[in-house]
Amino acid sequence: MSARTHTRPHPATTGRVDIRLPWWALALPIVAFVALLGLMLNPSDAHAATGEPAVTHLVERAQQLMAR
Repeated sequence: MSARTHTRPHPATTGRVDIRLPWWALALPIVAFVALLGLMLNPSDAHAATGEPAVTHLVERAQQLMAR
């Protein structure tokens, strides 16, 4: 004897997309970016580098512009 299968009714679409991300999906890339930026801006760990890197000048200039 075969049993009847019940199909679920499709909910009405509202026309918008509802996507929810967990909090860590946004926090992890931000933490990684800040950590890598901190490593780039710390020239004391770069013993083989000569002179100041261009990224340091760029960030210092950005800090000066935001301080105004």
